[in-house]
Amino acid sequence: MAESKKIEVYTTDESQAKKPTRFITHTEEKEFEERVIHINRVAKAVKGGKHMSFNAVVAIGDKHGRVGVGLGKGLEVAVAVRKGIEDAKKNIRRIAFKGTTIPHSVIGKFGAAKILLKPAAPGTGVIAGGAVRAVLEVAGIQDVLSKSLGSSKQLNVARATFAALCDLENIQDVAIRRNIPYDRVLE
Repeated sequence: MAESKKIEVYTTDESQAKKPTRFITHTEEKEFEERVIHINRVAKAVKGGKHMSFNAVVAIGDKHGRVGVGLGKGLEVAVAVRKGIEDAKKNIRRIAFKGTTIPHSVIGKFGAAKILLKPAAPGTGVIAGGAVRAVLEVAGIQDVLSKSLGSSKQLNVARATFAALCDLENIQDVAIRRNIPYDRVLE
């Protein structure tokens, strides 16, 4: 996923103006995969007519258990998406895995949206739609069952999914929190 950019460098000599003297190749590694979940155009009625702006819901993740969801607002779509990515980077969390699925069933809530996530057998795939699928795929979860309960608004569904993923715990975390050995957790 390395992107190579060529940057032209110009000299200050008038005879050589507008002619590149050398090329610098800059390789930029993308740390996170970005998914735009939803773009919404909003209008505000003002004295001179309507003032248009855009909202963008974005999910980012490294496909290895780190995921974030953000909302960006701007006068242009590109600005809203960039701000959404910056917001998502501020909200990154590490989630618990069990192989290619999640360790246990969980319900995430945000606003009026509720998302039920259940572990699935290997090879099942991501059984989810829209915002839930985008968040789970950038997180790196490959096998999971989901059901959306309540609101279908994309932002609330994405944040409810994120809340559900943040509530996941593996056996080691539970044992440490309860201050008991690993083998007693499942009793």
